[in-house]
Amino acid sequence: MTTLLPPRIDRHAHLEGSLDPTWVRKQAAQAGKTVPATLEALWRRELVDFEGFIGAFFFACGFIRGADVAKETIRACVSRLAAPGEGLRGIDLWVSPHFLVKQSAFLTLDELWKGMDEGIQEARQQGVRIAVIIDAVNHFGTDHGHEVLDLVLPNKPAWVVGFSTGGLERVPFKDWAKVFDRARKAGLRLAAHAGENGPGSNVREAILDAGAERIVHGVRAAKDPSTLELLVERRIPLDICITSNRALVPDLGPHPLPDLLKAGVRCALGTDDPGVIPCDIPWEWQQAEGLGLSEAQLQALRKHAVEDAWCMNL
Repeated sequence: MTTLLPPRIDRHAHLEGSLDPTWVRKQAAQAGKTVPATLEALWRRELVDFEGFIGAFFFACGFIRGADVAKETIRACVSRLAAPGEGLRGIDLWVSPHFLVKQSAFLTLDELWKGMDEGIQEARQQGVRIAVIIDAVNHFGTDHGHEVLDLVLPNKPAWVVGFSTGGLERVPFKDWAKVFDRARKAGLRLAAHAGENGPGSNVREAILDAGAERIVHGVRAAKDPSTLELLVERRIPLDICITSNRALVPDLGPHPLPDLLKAGVRCALGTDDPGVIPCDIPWEWQQAEGLGLSEAQLQALRKHAVEDAWCMNL
């Protein structure tokens, strides 16, 4: 077992999936709502299909009402980093403002930005940098993607640095190319959830067809030599969330992180939705150690966590 401390950077967390489970349970009870069986199962780290996860995720984030909750959610994200000490601390934080503000009307955009800004500034005072990536939902389609940009771009906060797609990988990335191009021209960096609930080929298409410069998960690409070569050649970072992958990719088999690192892919660890699938960065580090990684591979995880994190560029 290595004596290395865990990295103090969470390379991938969703704001909507970061509410504390105890808090969600309390809010549900006060509202007279029953916590979905799928969410209870996920809290126990049991396997749930991706459709079930989406329903559980939407239930939990339904309690993001007002600026104060948005701020508290960022506090929860910060609490899941390794303890303060030597080294940089940061979070690359995904958020879906169109879902929260337009589709569900949980709060206004001003409330969302206000709460997030207060949380981000508070975190910065604690030495934690936070960069925000706007997430569109792949299976909602490309018109939805343009609506997301319409909402965010006119008064984009300085800490919003990227654009991404998440959700079910149903709409081909070639169809998303114009949306990604528009985001890039607006100064946003590009990421994509790919190779998680869709085939490994989606990783290649996200890079070549949509111009993604970063892949979230990408675990199904591990068995595709040509895609591995592309990831290595272009130095495309992968955000790896071991606990989430084990819960949401039931046919994954042994986690491919060792194979990805052996191939030379730039991997780093994230928590994904730690309020829905409980974990934190020290826990993810323990899971990585449990995969039998060499000291050099663990060093690579730490190195990539810093070098490829967008929050480190703020």
